[in-house]
Amino acid sequence: MSSTAETPSKGQQDAPKKATIVINGRRVSVTEKDLTFEQVVTLSGLPTGPAIAFTITYRKGGGKKPEGSMVEGGDPVKVKDGMIFNVDSTNRS
Repeated sequence: MSSTAETPSKGQQDAPKKATIVINGRRVSVTEKDLTFEQVVTLSGLPTGPAIAFTITYRKGGGKKPEGSMVEGGDPVKVKDGMIFNVDSTNRS
């Protein structure tokens, strides 16, 4: 008797895994394993500009640091399905 389960083709095996994260209450699908400060700001959809500063906090992350904050130019964070990001913008003064 043969199995009816199909073996994924090489292309399907190499396809990046998707994770669903939440940014400011909105679900976003990403394929990146790590996200930088700049990528999270872009995914937030908030307006950007030279006079705007951002604060990013996250929780439900993976690895050794499941919650924390991100700083501009800082280290990227490992993405985990269900991770939650809060992005706030302020005017620089």
